[in-house]
Amino acid sequence: MRGAAEISAKIAKEENAEMIVVGMPLNMDGTKGFRAENTKAFCEILKTLTDLPIETCDERCTTVQAYSYMISANTKKSKKRDIVDTVAAEIILQSFVDKRKNK
Repeated sequence: MRGAAEISAKIAKEENAEMIVVGMPLNMDGTKGFRAENTKAFCEILKTLTDLPIETCDERCTTVQAYSYMISANTKKSKKRDIVDTVAAEIILQSFVDKRKNK
């Protein structure tokens, strides 16, 4: 986990990021399970490696949304597996941006 946090902090610095947004894998009922607790621990490690603000964003159903987008875009089946996490990350980030705009 520390290695992933170090890589994330390094990329954020190289890209001159203003903040880091991390997808929070909540349970469907909104509670925090094992995966969410791991994500929280990841964020805590990340906080020790960067001065950037770190925000979390609900990532429930983003993989399903990503597959839906790829189906509507006629993405080849073999390519879907390769890019689903990237598309889901884009959905998480867009959701975060939209939420901030509406505040």
